[in-house]
Amino acid sequence: MKKSLLPQKLKELRKVHNYTQDYVAEALGIVRQTYSHYETGKRMPDAESLYKLAGLYNISVDDLMHLTLQIDRDISYDAPKPTSSTSELSEYLDFYNNPANRKKYMFLSTLEKEFLFHFNKMTEEDKKEMIAFAKIKARKQTAKEEKAKEEKEKKEKKEKTEIRIK
Repeated sequence: MKKSLLPQKLKELRKVHNYTQDYVAEALGIVRQTYSHYETGKRMPDAESLYKLAGLYNISVDDLMHLTLQIDRDISYDAPKPTSSTSELSEYLDFYNNPANRKKYMFLSTLEKEFLFHFNKMTEEDKKEMIAFAKIKARKQTAKEEKAKEEKEKKEKKEKTEIRIK
């Protein structure tokens, strides 16, 4: 990988998505100046920042890094045959690169976007089953949280009682 290509690609991705450096820096949890150094090549993003950048642009870290590879156009490369996962990824990217969907889902996590992508492809009956399943899982989680809260309160009450006794 040539280091000189990453800064250029980061800038291109940011501009294609109509993001400001301030917005990207905030999404990464860094100051704008640090992000600016990523785009100028003065600094290289760490692994965590690369992961967050890939999530921000809805691509894998692997894809982000492949965007920065120098390809010799004089050499013929044998492209692998598209697999079902490649087709699904392509469909997923098309769905979220649609301007209406990008605005609609812009504040969702990558996991939530992926769930909604697959959910939108389901039949109405399957959607109802998924919602019923999600409700069951949510109830279980709520019950776990309530039990943990009760145990914590019991423990605190017991500690207070022990303190009073002493």
